[in-house]
Amino acid sequence: MNIMRPLAMAAIATTLATPALAAERQEIIYINPFAAYQLFDDDRDLSESGTFGAGVEYRFKPNWAIEALYSRANADRKYVAGESDFEEIRVDGTYYFAGPEESWNPYVSLGAGNADFGTDPAGPYTAGTNHDETRVNVGTGIRYNVSDSISLRGDLREFHGIDESTFDTQVSLGISLAFARTVGESAPAKPADSDNDGVADGQDQCPGTPAGTTVNSQGCEPDSDMDGVADSADACPNTPTGADVDSRGCELDSDNDGVVNSADQCPNTAAGADVDANGCEGVTETIQTFEIEVQFPTNSSVIGDAYDDEIRRVADFLNENPGTSVEIAGHSDSVGNADYNQALSQRRAEAVASRLTDALGVDASRVSSMGYGEDEPVASNDTAAGRAENRRVEARIQIMR
Repeated sequence: MNIMRPLAMAAIATTLATPALAAERQEIIYINPFAAYQLFDDDRDLSESGTFGAGVEYRFKPNWAIEALYSRANADRKYVAGESDFEEIRVDGTYYFAGPEESWNPYVSLGAGNADFGTDPAGPYTAGTNHDETRVNVGTGIRYNVSDSISLRGDLREFHGIDESTFDTQVSLGISLAFARTVGESAPAKPADSDNDGVADGQDQCPGTPAGTTVNSQGCEPDSDMDGVADSADACPNTPTGADVDSRGCELDSDNDGVVNSADQCPNTAAGADVDANGCEGVTETIQTFEIEVQFPTNSSVIGDAYDDEIRRVADFLNENPGTSVEIAGHSDSVGNADYNQALSQRRAEAVASRLTDALGVDASRVSSMGYGEDEPVASNDTAAGRAENRRVEARIQIMR
């Protein structure tokens, strides 16, 4: 029976030295000191006794573990005077019903070992001798993980002594220290990123971006005004949506008169001709300005026919003065984004111009529109009253000189 002792010690060494398997997993080694209360079979002539011990447990898979334990006690005789030392070395296999990441880990266990019931000279077996016995056991319990490194364990176990056909019961409570590591295959290689922009080649829609360039989730340089020219190369970063641009991101000026196509009302002027702000030849002079009392809904450029009487003043003047034209000028206060204010004032100017040409019958060639945004205030934008004055639409009557 003494052969069980070296076998158990070898199991402890194996527990500490078992190599990692190929598949990646987490291994945990627990150091398990415990205190127990043991009830011996009546045939042993030993009283119930406190038992102390420690184990080394190797949890090689999330649900499986093997443990080598040593325990000892000093038990009083039950029927006669005296006492008996008790020592045991055993190896248990354990199955956990939950992974180590869960707080509560219930388990079942099965094992075998060698128990040494030492006696005093008048012992219950053979006087002055030791009594070795092989015991198998089955148990259940629960481990509670206080933290990643500390846990509590309660255990109930039944032992069967094979030599004497005895049955002993033990209940124990212990505290465990855990030492964990992840072993196995190395992490998979990161996806290839040929231009080192942080976007893998498989998702990179712009695979040749220069080193250090800021890119979006598709691996392309940002293009804030969506004109097809990346911000880093865009010399005109706020071109209107849909405008035709050159390789520098600037609007085209097909007739080279200094007025971009989107604002050029005379797109085919002769080379070198002097033009006005609308791209037309000649010098235009404003001779009279009407402020048109038009109110738009908030953030809107839509008007109906409610202001046609106000706008008709402009139409009447044009009809009375055939050599004149009109520029409808839209203005805003300084609240909000300047680019947005300019675009909104342009739309509102166009809405008034459309009423002149569509509803009131003015020749479209005599009407133009321009949004000036917040660039031409007539009052301070620091007060509510001043901002209200700046939100206006003007009709600038012009004549060619």
